[in-house]
Amino acid sequence: MILVTIAQILHLLINVIVTIVIVQFVLGLLIAFNVVNMSNQFVAAIWTALNALLNPMLQPIRRILPNTGAVDFSPLVLIIGLQILLIIVNNLAVAAI
Repeated sequence: MILVTIAQILHLLINVIVTIVIVQFVLGLLIAFNVVNMSNQFVAAIWTALNALLNPMLQPIRRILPNTGAVDFSPLVLIIGLQILLIIVNNLAVAAI
């Protein structure tokens, strides 16, 4: 029963991380296409906070992936890896019941 609880907590944390990755991606696009401006303190604060949260997870992936120029695939790899982890933990929790 404890494994099911741990799996549910991990599921929640992974969903939060995936949401943060998506928000960072969308904000990055808005900044790149000059829809929002980094001179706005609110936008700059959100961008800095998102990068501070995600860089520890994305940096190891960026070191492994080949340089693809302007396209950064590390958020996609992180989301796929987290989803694989979630599947494994859920299956372990179901097997333990």
